[in-house]
Amino acid sequence: MRVVGLRLEPGQEVPEHRNAIPVALIVTAGTLHFDDGSRDGEVAAGEMLLINPGERHTYRAEVATSAYLVYAGLPGVRSRTWSLRRR
Repeated sequence: MRVVGLRLEPGQEVPEHRNAIPVALIVTAGTLHFDDGSRDGEVAAGEMLLINPGERHTYRAEVATSAYLVYAGLPGVRSRTWSLRRR
């Protein structure tokens, strides 16, 4: 597992990309706007976005935004699709 801090200034954008392993993006301040090509939305402070391996996505900030990216797995190791199950 690897944790990386992310800080975006207002108007800053991360270009479209894919990850080889699952990523949990946890917003700690501000609001992150995301787009995966089929849907878009917002992730506010205290919320989390799960990104599956190979999923194209981009994100941007309209206000100063901070987040942690938690990479859960290793490149080359087969990953399972993430899901949140309700009980």
